[in-house]
This record gives sequence, C-alpha cells and structure tokens, in this order.
Amino acid sequence: MRLQLLGGFEIRGGDGRDLAPSSRKACGLLACLATPPGTAWPRDRLAAVFWSDREEAQARGSVRQALTDLRHCLGAGAPLQIGRDSVMLDPAAAAVDAMDFELAVKAGDLERAETLYRGDLLDGFTVHSSGFHDWLLVERTRLRDLAVDALTRLAASQTGNASIQTCQRLLQIDPTREEAHRLLMSLYAGQDQRALALRQFQICRDTLKRELGTGPDPETEALFRQLQKPKGYSAPAPPAGQEIAASLSGKPSLAILPFTNMSDDPQQQYFSDGITEDIITELSRFRSLFLISRNSSFRYRGTVDVQRVGQELGVQFVVQGSVRRLDRRLRIAVQLVDATTGGHLWAENYDRDMMDLFVLQDDVARSVAATIGFWVDAAGRERAMHLQPAGFSAYEYVLRSRALVLRLTKADNRHARLLAEKAIKIDPVNCPAHAQLALIHWIDYMAFWAKQRGASLRKAYEFAEQAVMLDEADSRARWLLGQMHLYRREYDEARTHVEKALELNPNDTEARAVYGIFLTSIGEPLEAIAQFEIARRHNPFDFNWVPWVKGIAYFTAHRYDDAIATLRQVHNPINEVRGWLAASYASVGRRDEARTAIEEFLAVAKRDMTAFPGRKLRNWESYWHGAIEYRNQSDFDHLFAALRAAGMR
Repeated sequence: MRLQLLGGFEIRGGDGRDLAPSSRKACGLLACLATPPGTAWPRDRLAAVFWSDREEAQARGSVRQALTDLRHCLGAGAPLQIGRDSVMLDPAAAAVDAMDFELAVKAGDLERAETLYRGDLLDGFTVHSSGFHDWLLVERTRLRDLAVDALTRLAASQTGNASIQTCQRLLQIDPTREEAHRLLMSLYAGQDQRALALRQFQICRDTLKRELGTGPDPETEALFRQLQKPKGYSAPAPPAGQEIAASLSGKPSLAILPFTNMSDDPQQQYFSDGITEDIITELSRFRSLFLISRNSSFRYRGTVDVQRVGQELGVQFVVQGSVRRLDRRLRIAVQLVDATTGGHLWAENYDRDMMDLFVLQDDVARSVAATIGFWVDAAGRERAMHLQPAGFSAYEYVLRSRALVLRLTKADNRHARLLAEKAIKIDPVNCPAHAQLALIHWIDYMAFWAKQRGASLRKAYEFAEQAVMLDEADSRARWLLGQMHLYRREYDEARTHVEKALELNPNDTEARAVYGIFLTSIGEPLEAIAQFEIARRHNPFDFNWVPWVKGIAYFTAHRYDDAIATLRQVHNPINEVRGWLAASYASVGRRDEARTAIEEFLAVAKRDMTAFPGRKLRNWESYWHGAIEYRNQSDFDHLFAALRAAGMR
C-alpha cells in the first residue's frame, strides 16, 4: 500500500487500485496513523482529534466506525494493528511519501527530498474538526520547515542555474521569504541579468505588501538601488557556498575558525582541532544560531582577516582561538568578533591544568559554547533595539521583545507582548515567538500585573505548549513549558520538560537556572545551588534574573547572608526581590534593613499591582505562590514567618 500525503491525499494498493475511503474523516485518521507509521495512537486521542464535539461514548463509537470503514476499503491484510486502547499502521506494509521525505532529509539526499516534497502535507484536504486542524497545522509546519532546510542546504551546494532553480522552488513553498528573493536578485545580477534581478525585487515588494502588509527591509532596498546603477557599474557578486544557507536561515550566523596551535610541539595540533570541533558541536545545540560546518570553516586555517571570512561565508560573527601548552598547564584563548565591523565582542583565557585531555576538552568546549551563545544573543537584542521597526522580520520582533522583558517592568512587559504578537502575525508558526509570549504572560501572572491572573497563567501554558508542538527540539520552549507546569503544581511534568531541555542543550544556562528553580520548589535548594554554580562555571555572565532565583534558593536553604549578597546583585530588581531581601534581613536579625525593604516593597506594589492586597500577610499568600510554587507547606511557613518578622501583619 502506498500513501501520498505531500501535496494532497492519495492511497493506492500494490496493484495500483485507488483505496481511498469515502469518509474524509477516515482519510484523515489514516493520515494521522501514517505520520509516521509505527506510532501507536490512543483511541481517546483519535476521538479528541476528530470528534471532540461529541460525547465520549459517541466519539469512541465514531472511531470504531471509521476503523471499520478503513479495513473494508483496504481489503484483506489491511496493515492496521488495532488494539483495545490504541491503533497503529504497520510500517512494513505501507510506503508513505512523507516518511520517505523525512528519511531522505536525514540521510542528506537533498535532491530526492526536493523531488518527494510535492507540496504541503494534505494540501487542499480539509476535515471539519478543530482538533484535526491543530494537528495538521503542527505537522504541516514541521514538514515544511524540513523542506525549507533541505532546499537551503541544497542551494548551498549548487551554483548558477541550479541554485536559481532551488531558490525559486523555495519561494514556491514560502513566497514571503525575503532572504530568498534577495538571493535570487544577487544570482541574477551575477549572470548579468539585471532585468530579471529588478523584476525579482518587484515580485518581492508586491508579495510582502499583499501577504504581510509590509515592504522590503533596508538590505533588500539597498541591493535594488545598487542594481539600478548604470551598466558600467560592477554588480554585486552572487553569494556562494554556505553563504547561501546563512542568508536564507534568518538566524545569527557564526563560523568557528580552527584554533591555532601555539605550542612548540606540532603534534598538539590534534588537540587544537579537537577543541574547535567540540565547540562547533556544542554550539550546534543552540537552535537560535546558524553554524557554518567544519568543512567550510576549516578552509580558513591561519586566516586573520575575519571581515573577509565573514563576507565569503556570509556570517555575522567569527570565533578565533589559540591553544598554548606550557609544561603541565594549558592556556586556551578565545575571542568572538563581529565580522561586519571587525570589532571584538568578547574574549577570554581558559587556564587549565593538564589532566584527562578529553575531560578538559569537554569542559572548555561547553564553557565557550555557553558564553558565545549568550553574547551572540545579547548582540542580537542590542542590534534589534536600535533598528527602525519598518520592515522588521519576525525574528527581529522576538529579539526586541526579549530585550524589553529583561528590564522587568510593567510597561516594558506590555510593550514586549505587542512585539511578540506582531512576530506571530508575520509568522504564525514561529516557535520562538510563541515561547516569548508564554514568558510574557507568565511574568504578568507572577508580578500581579494582570487583572485576570488565572487567565494569564492559562495563556502562558497554552503558548508554551504550542511552542513545543512547533519545535520539540527547542530547549527554550521546553524549559518554558516545564516552568508553566511547575506553577500549575504539576511537578512530574515540570521535571520531564526541564530535564529534556537540558538534554537537548546542556549549554543553555537559562535552562539550568530554571532547573534550579524547580529543585528549590520541590525542597532541594542545595541541589538547586549546585545547578546555579554549574551554569556560572559554563557562563560567568548571568542574565539579570539569575541572581534573583539563586537568592531564593539560598533563602530556602536558610543561608540568609548568601541570599542577601546574591539578591543585592540584581540590577533594577522586580519588586518581588525586595520582599525576599526583607525576609532575609529579618532572618538574620537586621530588623531596620528588613523594615526599610518591606516598606519599599509595599510602596512599589501599591503603585504597580492591579489589586493591592494591603499590609495583612494572609492577603499576600497567592502572590507568593506566584513567586515560587513550593511543593511543601513548610517552605511557605518559613517564608511567611520571615515576612511577618520584617513588619507585615
């Protein structure tokens, strides 16, 4: 049996007969079972996807009827494995084009993948069911993203007309992908076909206006103006190799040059190359980055002109480094450079004793990767804050929103929400934008900035859940969903998602800090502090909120002096920090400082909160449940006793 799901729906037997059932829901049910085959679907889930508008018994009866119809249409030996509670399509008895496409992408057979992707999953196929619509949106987006990635990499391996054709195919999948329009303009110009290049600009401009209500961004406009110059003017050279891939990715792009062996022993080059390769591997875990492959970046061994590297590879950032061995000591020097300006963004020396070289290599690689990930993200946020909003991409809206959220003020959080919503309007299936909205709604809940706090937490959970559905391998989306489960007091689910985030990217120091919050909440503050220390060892440049949650862990562990020292590191603290400081001061007998801190806390709360609870401590219990959702009441009792000692009644 063969199923075609890409570009429509068709099912044929081994003899070529059309086996499609007459019921569209039966067809849709078969499509669900086939993506991928071999996945067991609980009957309850099938009922929820296709018949959520019916009572439970009636919905389960509809599932039974649809399965009966399918077995009748597929004939003897139907490849359905139907159990009491679940249903599965036998992968050995069914060939599915969507599965073949995924396998081709995974195997690197990009030309076959491009051929198999005839169109979107179930293009033109509809079933009147909101559950099916949600499932189809997520699966269609996932496969479309795989197709875009495959075409991006295929274009990177091609030249001339082949690259042009691949870009045109990419625009068939996503006509609003401005980077592809711009790339085509450059490719046409490189073939001295200025008329086609100028026409491509008009297509880009008209498409953006029609589909998104925006115009081309400044980079596209600048290229258009270059192409309008007189014939004698030298047209911009078309990008080549992985510059194409970097251009199309829309993410910050990065090349890691091979580290220089500064030791007298040339045999140490293997260690320098090993460090470089490990850093590339660890940075590849950040799905927010486009990383140039080792094969391309290693061609620039010994190169010092990072601006030339940036131009030739089409990257924004370049990492350089060196390794020097002196007796039993190693010094590894690393620097991150802005390839457009040549300016140094960050540099660090890692001095280590010679021990197990593999352990040392792993330790340094993870530290470098975590720190570079932090600095590239910070540079992107800074850049986004200085850009003019006209022509913003969804990614730039998300970056600007993240920069505002980090200020931890009510007004900035409101502005950040508007920017994240704009990102989703431009790109409705953007995982980072959904994750960002989850965080923003959670902050409104936590800080009592929303009139309907319960609604804010529900929205935060829904956006986080949608973000994970859009990209299950995004560590940020994972830890945000874990955090939402935590504040719903669903501790097992919270652990699952936060630990999955760390499995996906052990270098994500935000994920590790959230794991610290989780451990504090379940009564393991000393283990939480250990996680904060691991995060700091990997990346000494904390996000501003990390000392805040680390201070909570110290307070929970009854280490009040450490809590005070840590909480006082928070720059422009959210008001909750003043409450924790007051509790910590009171716990070590510093009564005057405790009363000053609690009065400041109450004054700011009266100004910021939609409903001020007054001075009575019992009216503040829901607030502190929003601050941290302790599993054990004894931890709340400990906090409330300290706040009472600070001056609350």
